[in-house]
Amino acid sequence: MLGIRLDADLEGKLDSLARETGRSKSYYAREAIRQYLEDREDYLRGIAALERQEATITLHELERRLGLNHRNGRPRTVNRRRSR
Repeated sequence: MLGIRLDADLEGKLDSLARETGRSKSYYAREAIRQYLEDREDYLRGIAALERQEATITLHELERRLGLNHRNGRPRTVNRRRSR
């Protein structure tokens, strides 16, 4: 169990969101905390990899390796025939 105090503005936004969606305030607090923790873990893993001077590649190179093309500035997957 966790109890938190929110400033009035944040509490109001949370109340409105919960009311508009029919979800509980606890649901949104739980999801926000979960997302923050996942993002923080990813960030810390990235920092650790940089400190270990692991090999890195650019986003462009990653997209090339995954077979993604860019058309009109938006990524597009390459259509490939599937063998049956």
